[in-house]
Amino acid sequence: MRGATRLKWAVCATAVALAAVACGSSSNDSGGGGGGSGSGVVRASWGDPQNPLEPANTNEVQGGKVLDMIFRGLKRYNAKTGAAEDMLADKIDTTDSQNFTVTIKDGWKFSNGEAVTAQSFVDAWNYGASLKNNQKNAYFFGYIDGYDKTHPEDGSKQSADTLSGLKVTGTDTFTVRLNQKFSTFPDTLGYAAFSPLPKAFFDDHANWLKKPVGNGPYTVDAYTKGSQMSLRKWDGYSGTDKAQNGGVDLKVYTDNNTAYTDLMAGNLDLVDDVPASQLKNVKSDLGDRYINTPAGIIQTLAFPFYDKNWGKAGVEKVRQGLSMAINRAQITDTIFQKTRTPASDWTSPVLGADGGFKEGLCGAACDYNPTEAKKLIEEGGGLPGGQIKISYNADTGSHKEWVDAVCNSVNNAMGNDKACVGNPVGTFADFRSQITSDKMSGPFRAGWQMDYPLIQNFLQPLYYTNASSNDGKWTNPDFDKLVDQANAETDRAKAVTLFQQAEEVLRDDMGAIPLWYQNGSAGYSDQVSNVALNQFSVPVYSEIKVN
Repeated sequence: MRGATRLKWAVCATAVALAAVACGSSSNDSGGGGGGSGSGVVRASWGDPQNPLEPANTNEVQGGKVLDMIFRGLKRYNAKTGAAEDMLADKIDTTDSQNFTVTIKDGWKFSNGEAVTAQSFVDAWNYGASLKNNQKNAYFFGYIDGYDKTHPEDGSKQSADTLSGLKVTGTDTFTVRLNQKFSTFPDTLGYAAFSPLPKAFFDDHANWLKKPVGNGPYTVDAYTKGSQMSLRKWDGYSGTDKAQNGGVDLKVYTDNNTAYTDLMAGNLDLVDDVPASQLKNVKSDLGDRYINTPAGIIQTLAFPFYDKNWGKAGVEKVRQGLSMAINRAQITDTIFQKTRTPASDWTSPVLGADGGFKEGLCGAACDYNPTEAKKLIEEGGGLPGGQIKISYNADTGSHKEWVDAVCNSVNNAMGNDKACVGNPVGTFADFRSQITSDKMSGPFRAGWQMDYPLIQNFLQPLYYTNASSNDGKWTNPDFDKLVDQANAETDRAKAVTLFQQAEEVLRDDMGAIPLWYQNGSAGYSDQVSNVALNQFSVPVYSEIKVN
C-alpha cells in the first residue's frame, strides 16, 4: 500500500439481505416524471432535526438522515455489511496507528462548484473541535492532538483555535497526529461529523445554515420547519453512488401512527418507523413491502451511579438481580412482535463475531430467572427505598408499553406489585435535560444507535470514565485500561478480545442492563422499489426508484 502499513483492524459485519423490491405501474405524483426514469420524487416520513444541519452539531437520527444525503466523507459504511469503505479517501496510511497521512481523491466538488480539498476537511474538523463553536459532536475529534487546547474539558479557557495534530501538506493531502494509538481511527471517518465543509460555510455562515451546501448526491431545495424538507438530485455529483430518483421530500410527522395511515392511503411512499401498534397488521397490510432487518441499535437500562444508593459497593447484585428479573423473550415477542431480539451482550449482532459481537457474553445475568433475581436483590440490600421508578420519555416511541412490561416482570419476581413502576417524563427534551443535569434517582431508559460499526463505539462513548455519552457516570479503571489497550492494538483479533474483556468488566458490575437489540423496520408503497435500510436502520434514499 505505497510503502506504508494500511489499517489492519478492518471491521467485519454480518451481511444481511436488506433490499426488498416491489413492482408498480403508476408514477409518483410528487416528482413529475416517475415511470422508472429516475426523475420521480420519493415522499418519506421524517421529524425536524434538533439543530441546524452542521455536521459536527448533528447527533440525532433525523438530522443524520439529511447529512447522509447531502455530504460524503473520507469513508462510507457499506449498507449491507457495515464495512468502512473509501469514499473521498484515496488512501489513509500509517506506520504506527498514531500518525496518519490522508490522501483524498481529485475531482470532487461541492454543489456550489467549489473544489473539495484537504483544507476542506481540516477547516471543518477544526471548527467542530473548537469550544467556542459549541458543537455537540466535538468529542469525536478528541483523539486528535491539541484537542485539550481547543476544547478544554476541565473548565479552563480555550487556548487554541485549531488542532495541532492537523496539518495540510498539499491540495489533496493532510496529516493527522493522535494523542494515543487508535488503530481503528480511519474506520470512524465515515461518521458525518468528519464531513468536509466549503468556504461558504465560514464566509456566510448564516446563509449556509438556511440552505446547506454539501458534496453529496442531493442538494437542499427548500425547508419549512414543522412541514417538509425537499431534497433534489444533484446532477453534478462526483461519486459513483448517484441518486436513482429525482429527489426526496421529507415530510414531518409528530405521530408515526399518522405517517402509517398516510402510507396506507397512498399519500406517502416510505415510513421508516413502523409504530408498535401496527406491527400485528403490517405484514398483511404491506406483504413484501415491509422491511424488518437487524440494525446497530441496542436498548438498555442505565443507572445513576452519582446517586449514593446506586453507586455504593454491593448494589451490583441488585442490578444483576433486576436484569435476571426481566423476561426479555416475552416482551420482545408480545409487545414488539419479534422486531427486537433479547440482548446477551452490550453491542449488536450486526458487527458479527469478527467485529466484536459475542452472543451470550452477558451470561446468566441476562437469563430470565425470577427466583435467583429476588435472591440477588435481597443479598444486595434490596431495592433502594423499597421501589424503583424507571424513567422514560412519553412523547415518542412505545416506551410506556415495554417499561410497564419490565416492571411487571420485576414485580412478579419480587412478589410485590409496587416494587417497580414507570416514571413518564413528558417530552424527550425534558427527559434528556434531566439526564444530562444528573437528576436521575433510579434506572432510566437508554440505548445506543451506533455512530460507526465498531465494537469500540458500543463501549467507549457509553462506559469509559467521563465519556461523552456516559450518562450514568459509571466508572471502572480496569474497563478503561482494557479499552485503551484495545484501541492501540493493530491486530484485529487481539483488539476484539481486549474489547470483550472490557465488556466482561462491565458485565460483572452490571454498569447497565442490556435489554434487546432493535431491528430497523420500514414500510413502503407500490409507487417505489429497491427500498432498503442500512445497518443504522436508515433508508438508503439514493437507491430508491420511483416506479
